[in-house]
Amino acid sequence: MADIAGAIFSALSCICGTPTGNCIDQHRNFNDDVGELRRKLNTLTNRKQDIESRIQVAEARGGQTVRREVQDWLKQVQDINVDVQAFLEKVQGVKWCKRACRDKRVCRKIDVVNDMLEKGSFPEGLFIDRAPARGNRIPTENLVGEISTKEEIWGYLMGDEVGMIGVCGIGGVGKTTIMKNLHNDLQRETRFQKVIWVTVSHPLNVFELQKKIARAMDERLLNDDKDDDGVMMRAGELMDIMGRVKFVLILDDVWERFSLKKVGIPDPKAQNGCKVVVTSRSIEVCSYLSCKIVRVQPLSQEESLNLFLNKVEDVDLEVPGLEDILKLIVEECAGLPLAIVVIAGSMRGVDDVKVWENALTELRYRVRSVRDSNDEIFNRLRFSFDRLDGLEVRNCFLYCSFFPEDYLFSRRELIECWIDEGLIDGSPSREAAYNRGHAIIDRLEKNFLLEKDSRLVEIGSHITSISGVKMHDVVRDMAIISIGPKFGYMIKAGMNLVELPDEHGWVKDPKKLSLMANDILKVPLSLSPECSTLSTLILSSNPNLSEIPESFFGEMLTLKVLDLSSTAIETLPNSISELKNLSTLRLQLCKKLKYLPSLANLRGLKKLDLHKAGIEVVPQGMGMLISLEYLDLLFCPNLKEIPTGILLNLSSLQYLAVRCWRETTIVRNFEEVARLKKLETLECNFDDIQDFNYFVNKFKDFQRAITYNLLVGSAKDMLRRSKHELVITDCEIGEEGIVLPNKLEDLLITGLKNMGSSLSKIALLEKANELRTCHIHRCEEIQCVLVLDSSSSSSLLRCSVFDKLEELRLRGLPSLCELVRVEGEATPPHVFSNLKKLFVAECSGIRKLLPFELLQALQNLESIVVYSCNQIEEIIASLGLDASSSNKFTFTFPKLRELRLLFLPQLKSICSAKGVMVCNSIETIQIGFCPKLKRIPVQLPQLDNGQPSPPPHLREIKIFESSKEWWESVEWDHPNAKNLLQPFLKYF
Repeated sequence: MADIAGAIFSALSCICGTPTGNCIDQHRNFNDDVGELRRKLNTLTNRKQDIESRIQVAEARGGQTVRREVQDWLKQVQDINVDVQAFLEKVQGVKWCKRACRDKRVCRKIDVVNDMLEKGSFPEGLFIDRAPARGNRIPTENLVGEISTKEEIWGYLMGDEVGMIGVCGIGGVGKTTIMKNLHNDLQRETRFQKVIWVTVSHPLNVFELQKKIARAMDERLLNDDKDDDGVMMRAGELMDIMGRVKFVLILDDVWERFSLKKVGIPDPKAQNGCKVVVTSRSIEVCSYLSCKIVRVQPLSQEESLNLFLNKVEDVDLEVPGLEDILKLIVEECAGLPLAIVVIAGSMRGVDDVKVWENALTELRYRVRSVRDSNDEIFNRLRFSFDRLDGLEVRNCFLYCSFFPEDYLFSRRELIECWIDEGLIDGSPSREAAYNRGHAIIDRLEKNFLLEKDSRLVEIGSHITSISGVKMHDVVRDMAIISIGPKFGYMIKAGMNLVELPDEHGWVKDPKKLSLMANDILKVPLSLSPECSTLSTLILSSNPNLSEIPESFFGEMLTLKVLDLSSTAIETLPNSISELKNLSTLRLQLCKKLKYLPSLANLRGLKKLDLHKAGIEVVPQGMGMLISLEYLDLLFCPNLKEIPTGILLNLSSLQYLAVRCWRETTIVRNFEEVARLKKLETLECNFDDIQDFNYFVNKFKDFQRAITYNLLVGSAKDMLRRSKHELVITDCEIGEEGIVLPNKLEDLLITGLKNMGSSLSKIALLEKANELRTCHIHRCEEIQCVLVLDSSSSSSLLRCSVFDKLEELRLRGLPSLCELVRVEGEATPPHVFSNLKKLFVAECSGIRKLLPFELLQALQNLESIVVYSCNQIEEIIASLGLDASSSNKFTFTFPKLRELRLLFLPQLKSICSAKGVMVCNSIETIQIGFCPKLKRIPVQLPQLDNGQPSPPPHLREIKIFESSKEWWESVEWDHPNAKNLLQPFLKYF
């Protein structure tokens, strides 16, 4: 029997090719190995699904692209999954005698799956950061009929054959709109590191073009000389900067030939992968630059009609005959998007078919009365100008053309100019005039005669983004060429002029003359030709203009507005004293201006603007300006004082700005200010709190002042956010405390002595119930911001000051130990109920930031920023929670967008160990150098299938580079959170 068994085992060994003992082991382990293979495959499939979910989230948000190795891995996993599933079906139910051989294949499959699991860890992450092509998105209109043109340009941008692209077409055909859309699309591309948009000035100024390109590159050129050598040196700098990156440079609205090399733009070619796109009305310019020319064609009739209907809004096409007339009007627009949009804007709200018929007649007459293509577009736009209601709105529109092409107006600047010109007249107050000005801007925007815009500008050593409105260049051309001369307007702004135009360049009998933003070095003895009816002369922003001849103003007896701002003039001629009709004199930023002649005869002067001028004494005769409504002496560094008695005579003043950066005020007697009964806006500074309190108490009608910006002590900071602002710096509080003015919206307190342990020394604090922002810096005594006692009516009244508070910033308060001290039974629920931003920094004594009792009120909180607080242990104090409870505590912040915690060495928890934060609006989480923080309690939202997902608005989780180990160890509320949030992780 033994021999038979031996023979059998020997035969099995020969069949299976393995020793008999091993074969028996394989028989025993077969079921275990199959089970292990199924488990491993399930783990691999789950990892694949998790990675695919993260990829879906990242692709929906943009900004990242999947690594190629991840894409390959996903494909291999899919293939392995199919293969292993098929194999498992085959081995299911396999006969006992074959299991030993099949188990070897099971083990090999397990090895393959394990290998894929190991490869699927991706230590370098799943994604490559996309959008190195940094740049701001540009507000623009959606494209209507230019899709094929856009796709053609896109093909050239993505290909290697074409480096220079010229987008050509007549004015108003949509070249800029197409390129703005492409610019925004390029922000999502990985092919380019920089996407640069520059609007080229007309006429071309190489110096300014270089500066604009450098600014868009976030760079600053060292050479600032405007001569040929300086331009050449700057070109070398710019060539070096741009040569480091793969860029797309879009030069919008180019009128003249130029050399890329002279500007400093590297030649775009396949080797460097760069592209330059030029938009121009001139095909010759594009040909000169060796561009691949793309012609932008007018819209089809159907496309034109769709665009018109989209812009005219709510037109009732059921009105008999209206649709036919509307189609004929659209036909007259000749497929030009600008004309369609502007004309549609002018017909908004019109339902009367007779009005539409009349509009068609007028438009046809205008279009068919001219032959030149420029005149055709101008006359289509002129139709919309003629439909503006009233001379006031038309004049305000025309004034916008006085500024250089592509000029960005702030609303305040534009309205001030309109008021100076008397275009907004008859308003009972300056505030009413401003309201009317805003309404006019809104009207011009709705009619598409002005458009919103924003751009980067240099302010001192910083580059910042500003917003405003501008004129489309074709609309401006229409205003200057087709309309302005008929009103007697002569506009030569931004033309690179070095001297005044000769006689052939003048309109007949000019009434308003703008020579703004040129390089005029000197003016002649008198203007030529005769300017006996000239009412406005603008010579501002001619930086090298240093002298005005004595006889220059001799023939300008009708002059009302004179603007010499931002020039290098050192004195004004005495003849200015004879301009008895002058109502506005603007001399801001005339830093070399030391002397003004007597103003005693200018009894009609309403505005005198000497903002940042170099004057050392107030002009002689200023006290005689009984009509003066606006006086700006802000930041005149050489001006020591305004002599007593002068302000008392200026009884018509509505706007008074007399603030300086010195510790001493230039106003000697604030009783004079208090007696200005028509004053609406006041900007000034006080030597100390005693002077300030005296003024506020003396000026009982202070609430009349619509706007105030007041600085006390050595204050050099200002918020400039609201109509009512008070900044107090480095003063000592007396027994009377601080008396706050009415309607206070912004309060900044810095370095006060004798402040006490809270804000209790601010007298009448409860009356400051309009407070929106409160900044407290470097006040060593403050232990808490508020003391709340629900049993005390005075405490409740005092805390009501924070009902409307939106921003609280606390910095450099070493004694601060708590934000709010709660005494009594409960915290009034409305305290901080409107708070949006909480900023706490360099407060070394605080341990717990937000008391548990306060959380119910913080439903509007959008930002929490805490840094450099060496002792802080908790953000949300757990005191008051039942530590023995097994239930989780949920803290809901429905509007929280930003959580930044930096340099907090003792921070142990954001909230209690059993707490979770629900903040589905979160966009940014930034944590660095918080080594004791072990848990991030942000609760992840759940999908319908119960699986967690990233917060829907999350953009980034930023961690310091040195905190990588901390990130690996920190816990989240869900075990898979870190993997799920990996696409959003950024180290810095």
